Amino acid sequence: MPALSRITVDQLYERRWDLLALTSVGAFTSPLQGAIVSVALPVMGPALHLSFAASIWVQAVFLLSMAVLLIPLGRLADHRGRVHFYLAGYAVFTVASLLAGLSMNGAWLVGSRILQGAGAALLSATSTAIVTAVFPPQERGRALGINVMAVYLGLSVGPPLGGFLVDYLSWRWIFFVNIPIGLIVLAWGWLLLPRVEREDVSAPRPDLGGATLLGFFLICLLVPLTFAPEWGWAASRTLVMLALSAVGLVAFVVTELRVKDPVLDLDLLLHNRLFAAANLAALLNYMALYAISILTAVFLEVVQGRSAGLTGWLMLAAPAMQALLSPLSGRLSDRIGSRVLSTGGMVITASGMVLLATMPVSAGVGRVVASLAVVGIGIAAFSAPNTSAIMGSVQRKQLSLASAFLGTMRVTGQALSVAVLGGIAASQLGRVGGRLLFTHGRGAGQAPLAEQAVAHYAQGFKLAMFTGAALGLLGALVSLTRGAPVGQEPTPGERSRAPA
Repeated sequence: MPALSRITVDQLYERRWDLLALTSVGAFTSPLQGAIVSVALPVMGPALHLSFAASIWVQAVFLLSMAVLLIPLGRLADHRGRVHFYLAGYAVFTVASLLAGLSMNGAWLVGSRILQGAGAALLSATSTAIVTAVFPPQERGRALGINVMAVYLGLSVGPPLGGFLVDYLSWRWIFFVNIPIGLIVLAWGWLLLPRVEREDVSAPRPDLGGATLLGFFLICLLVPLTFAPEWGWAASRTLVMLALSAVGLVAFVVTELRVKDPVLDLDLLLHNRLFAAANLAALLNYMALYAISILTAVFLEVVQGRSAGLTGWLMLAAPAMQALLSPLSGRLSDRIGSRVLSTGGMVITASGMVLLATMPVSAGVGRVVASLAVVGIGIAAFSAPNTSAIMGSVQRKQLSLASAFLGTMRVTGQALSVAVLGGIAASQLGRVGGRLLFTHGRGAGQAPLAEQAVAHYAQGFKLAMFTGAALGLLGALVSLTRGAPVGQEPTPGERSRAPA
């Protein structure tokens, strides 16, 4: 047996299940952290003297950092070694978690979250690519289904774990909990793959101009989308930043068409119909879905008057179904392809959003759970097959880039979802209603106005869910247009088993 310090490509194939387990920890960690921080923000804010706007920045800079770095880091990882970049991402994420837990003020915490986002970008850009690289096509959907399951487990575990850590330890432990996980992953990866051979591809010169313009475009797009509800859609800074994002996008496309080794190969979008359609479907999917948890939680607590604890448990219905069914949908996609499952998944999701939209104010627990469960079933049917289709549509030397592009669609879709659906849900509140919504039942003088704000939110919630359902159906139509996958080079295991 060859020495462990010199692992060959075929040996990576033999260790594919170990690699799946290793990368699934990273797939679990990032959504776990996002869910935990959301629960802890009301406690962290007063402790660090954060304003409401600063509290929003704690979450926003994490997503912004990921969005800006995903594609450039994915491009580098394809040429420099994906496993090395994955472990580097965990190292950065772990150090950033330590710094965040030690935060003494808001600026310190925001800076640490930027660094956390950089680590999460490395993890997101490489984990799916590593799994795709070492699993043959007939096992890819099953493996990616397990990887996607880890994401939804993180979303499911996050809220109750965050509540426990905040209530019984300290808000600082929502970050410190990442440190032992990170150390275990780094030691595990180091022992498993101490000196992984790099890809046999000559590394191109970095496209710094393209990477800068891409970052400029995404920042100018995502910042106003995140803060428009607070700034106002007609505010000058909102309009100026959106205009600058359009200028940045045009400049980025012109630059990428001219450089020899672009940070993003536009041929993937112009000449690879499967890649383009599946990524557009993913963008529409995240636009339709991401705001559901936020808006539904407000509906349950404010409109129906349920406790925060019960709301948290009810909201687990969707991610629980996603975690349970994602491996099954991934395995099915290995047999019947991605088109039927991804398209059907978005139709099921749209149906679940219609069920949410038509819930009466007095809807019982059973109706709420059933509606959210239908949404979860649709997401599970869509995610793993669509991811498998995207990763199978590119050459092996572009796997991390494909994973990073999908991650960028996810982050952008999340921002658009909050901006569009959140804006629709709040559209009938007005400035006064927005202030009174959370004072429902507090103080006799404001009770009538607060009651009116609650009724307006219930109507806005209905419109937002119907809009999300329409986006889901549009995504289903886009998913139907995907072409056949282009041929991918055989995996190492396939090469080793091929006849001489």
